[in-house]
Amino acid sequence: MTETSRVRGQTSTTGSALALSPAGFGLFALLCLASLPIFWIGFRSLAAAWSTAEYSHGPLIPLISLYLFLREMRREPWPVAQVRDGWQGLLLIGASLLVALLGNFMRVPDIVTYAYIFWVSGVVIAIFGWRRGRRHQLPVFHLVFMLPLPQILYWKLTIFLQWISSAIGVWFVSLAGVAVYLEGNVIDLGVYKLQVAEACSGLRYLFPILSFSYLFSILYRGPLWHKIVLLLSAAPITVLMNSFRIGVIGILVDRYGIKQAEGFLHFFEGWVVFLLCVLILFAMAIALQRLTPNPKPLSEAIDLDFEGFGRILARVLTLRPTLFLAGAVMLTGAVSGAWHFAPAKAVIEPARTNLTLYPREIAGWSGYSQRLEPEIEKVLAADDYVNTVYKAPAEKDVVALFVAYYRKQTEGQGIHSPEVCLPSGGWEIFSLQSVPVDMTAAGYGTFAANRAIIQKGLMKQLVYYWFEGRGTRETNDFRAKLNVLYDSLAKGRTDGALVRYVTPINPGETEAEAEARLIRFMAESLKSLPKYVPF
Repeated sequence: MTETSRVRGQTSTTGSALALSPAGFGLFALLCLASLPIFWIGFRSLAAAWSTAEYSHGPLIPLISLYLFLREMRREPWPVAQVRDGWQGLLLIGASLLVALLGNFMRVPDIVTYAYIFWVSGVVIAIFGWRRGRRHQLPVFHLVFMLPLPQILYWKLTIFLQWISSAIGVWFVSLAGVAVYLEGNVIDLGVYKLQVAEACSGLRYLFPILSFSYLFSILYRGPLWHKIVLLLSAAPITVLMNSFRIGVIGILVDRYGIKQAEGFLHFFEGWVVFLLCVLILFAMAIALQRLTPNPKPLSEAIDLDFEGFGRILARVLTLRPTLFLAGAVMLTGAVSGAWHFAPAKAVIEPARTNLTLYPREIAGWSGYSQRLEPEIEKVLAADDYVNTVYKAPAEKDVVALFVAYYRKQTEGQGIHSPEVCLPSGGWEIFSLQSVPVDMTAAGYGTFAANRAIIQKGLMKQLVYYWFEGRGTRETNDFRAKLNVLYDSLAKGRTDGALVRYVTPINPGETEAEAEARLIRFMAESLKSLPKYVPF
């Protein structure tokens, strides 16, 4: 029985119409069902992420990946029952299931969702074989765009994009002849101040535009270097247009008032930026076509033919029950079943006292507490925190203590580095280094803390902070996150806290004098902290 392949919307045949295969389709359906338990927390986290503005494009990504896959299938025959090189797919499925199992034990949905992409890749190779299946990995890779970034990468990218957008946005405002000054992420227009917050960083445009450019580069009919240019242009175009948007908002606010930066107009301007980015990509495609010896109109340069997709999709009903497909079902079912019926591992939450009861009188220091603004509390997302300013009669100035406690840090929650918050308040980090701190008398031994000098205008402050995690202290947020993952397995604990001390550096006062004041208060206040942030 010979196979023939007919291109451009026509189905492959095996001499006659493909016969239905209830056994093969049943195995495929069983495979999909078997994957649910092991990937369930990943699917739940995706649903939660897709409800946010940054990832609201997520539900479209699987549909686009399906479109790309069906588009490829127009040019390929349906896999036969004699697939002999699908064992590589089973290896990939097994490896992805082990990663997903690890993510489940750690209760980290991000690990599970990324493992799911590799699982899908393995399924494709198991069904089609290695030589054929590896050619269908572009639609699988496109699924990455539906996943939220790991939190630590999300915040670091947010910081970078806020800084870039603020700087370029101020440049656009100054080009219009408006007097403007940038303090951190705060654009000072004199009468009004605009904060380039997380929502203005450009991430909510960057992710869908990256997905669109990936799709665009695949559908584009042209040289490979054209495709690479279109793909790599998405990020700088998005950042530049978002900066232009911020600049326009600044000019409108300067001339017509603060309402130009709020409500529907702010939302509408965001959609304009997105559509302009798409139009720029189309314009680039037209320009690239004109560089070719035989340029085509854009309608012919982009393959948007949907003909025959219904018939191609129906081929799943003719899927043959191969040994590799059966092996994928048994492997996925075994791991999913083992996880589903395994006894639940309890997450240990140590006994502690609420931080609202943290003492306001400490060795002669008297303090008063302040609540954070609701918007800041929402971004902080801490389970408990204290924000108290202390003053002693013998000291020249105050020392502020801030502690944010998290009961668990593996399911979307987590500590935010002060590097995220400081620019939002207009503060710039003048210097940042890790220094040793001897707190043996307070029961903490000697550990490393971050020492930062921050500045806003003529005001300077000294900041000490670190990440407190189950008896260890870290200065690096990435290492702190790795410790959380390790302790989730070794200790069953994922709690932790950010501890931060701040004191002003007054005019006529040296950094050493301000630092000595901060250290004196730290040595006294840390004696009480283990009751509220357990080791």
